[in-house]
Amino acid sequence: MSAPTRWLFADQLGPHFTDDHDGPLLVVESKAVFRRRTFHRQKAHLVLSAMRHRVEELREAGRDVTFLQTGTYREALAQVDGPLQVVHPTSHVALRFVQRLAERREIEILPPRGFVTEREDFTRWAEGRGSKRLLMEDFYRDARRRHGVLLEDDGEPVGGSWNYDADNRESPPKGATTLGVDEPWWPQEDAIDEAVRRDLDGWASDGRTGISFLGSDGPRRFSVTPGEAQTALTDFLDHRLEPFGTYEDAVLADDPWMAHSLVSAPLNLGLLDPLDVVRQAEERHRSDGARLASVEGFVRQVMGWRDYVWHLYWHLGEDYRRRNGLNARRGIPDWFAELDGSATKARCLSRTLDDVDRHGWVHHIPRLMILGSYAMQRGWKPLEVTDWFHRAFVDGYDWVMVPNVVGMSQHADGGVMATKPYTSGGAYLDKMTDYCGECPLNPKVRVGDDACPFSAGYWWFLDRHRDDFAKNQRMARAVKGLDRLTDLPELVEQEDRRGSRAP
Repeated sequence: MSAPTRWLFADQLGPHFTDDHDGPLLVVESKAVFRRRTFHRQKAHLVLSAMRHRVEELREAGRDVTFLQTGTYREALAQVDGPLQVVHPTSHVALRFVQRLAERREIEILPPRGFVTEREDFTRWAEGRGSKRLLMEDFYRDARRRHGVLLEDDGEPVGGSWNYDADNRESPPKGATTLGVDEPWWPQEDAIDEAVRRDLDGWASDGRTGISFLGSDGPRRFSVTPGEAQTALTDFLDHRLEPFGTYEDAVLADDPWMAHSLVSAPLNLGLLDPLDVVRQAEERHRSDGARLASVEGFVRQVMGWRDYVWHLYWHLGEDYRRRNGLNARRGIPDWFAELDGSATKARCLSRTLDDVDRHGWVHHIPRLMILGSYAMQRGWKPLEVTDWFHRAFVDGYDWVMVPNVVGMSQHADGGVMATKPYTSGGAYLDKMTDYCGECPLNPKVRVGDDACPFSAGYWWFLDRHRDDFAKNQRMARAVKGLDRLTDLPELVEQEDRRGSRAP
């Protein structure tokens, strides 16, 4: 009996998705994906380039690969005879699609790959919690114990602490415009990238396709092959791992990359095995003496937060995306949705939107404390905000953005993921970024023509949700602070009038 054809999705492109299978392979490029949603131009380029590069690599290695470029997945699958095999897809929609196909033809669905913790281990851990919250920190410690990561021989954490987050919160260096570290390694575009760019240009200019894109085209900044991804990871470990931890929460307007690894996109394309990434980082501490707090912070991102979000996506179910615990009802305004940084005087918003437009990427603090915080303060619908993040970011996928935005960013799940909303006034942004110094709006002003939209928006948000947060131990003090604001009536009137207009 011949081996089944293994169908590889666009985020299953690393060797760990094929090395255990010596039969035929299938890769499908469907235009329908781009008709349904308006993705960032550079995200579309990245995904198509990664798929086409993988097909070429597999063929050069002598593998039997069928590559179909069709209007829809159904059109492609109609051309493939015999049984199929597929690694568990990464979204509810894709899984339902495969399950429906399995009702009409033979399809084997393999367990998920590309994550450190297996689904069964997460379920066992979650069920063992009883009534206790599913805290990321507890999950992370359990995963480190299970895989023996950054542990001493007696099972205790290296350095005596599980978490060095307190050592990784430095403000940006005063007076600096960059961190002064080497710029990340950048991949070189090739003939495949040129062909992708021609195709995307053609689709966008042909009114019959119904395809359009968000953001600007630009040089490909992220890896599309396992080899490129490993080079990018090694470059990070060699040159930016040490300052990464110290300044991972800091923001500099003229240094969008800071010391970040830029491996989220290749990880989410399936190009890197996350446990291997963790082992390489761990080895830098054990063998090379790399700063423990930086190594632990990076490990926590990869096998802690990333895995935690993946498992919550499935554990909380498909209805989780529709949660709206703060009853946010405003739509995202066009200026924000279309990445128009010129629409606002607020330098933090303007520069962040410009960076997303240029790169399809900003690191986690601009995402959480600028873009996400502003959306929550304004009361934008969390489902719309989630969809926007999914489409606008090169590393955005459904499983990534649903928990991160609904739970972490918009606090729409009522506190399942976070005990307090992640939002702040302008003082936090003034401390952790260099945006405020040259901004015409003042982080110390709440009311007036030069009022900071975050300083005003923070109190406007709290005033609207007094009842929601009055009994929250972590928010009660802030809520009581409303009573000390003598200008609260003017502030509320000002922000009600502004609504979602650009500040």
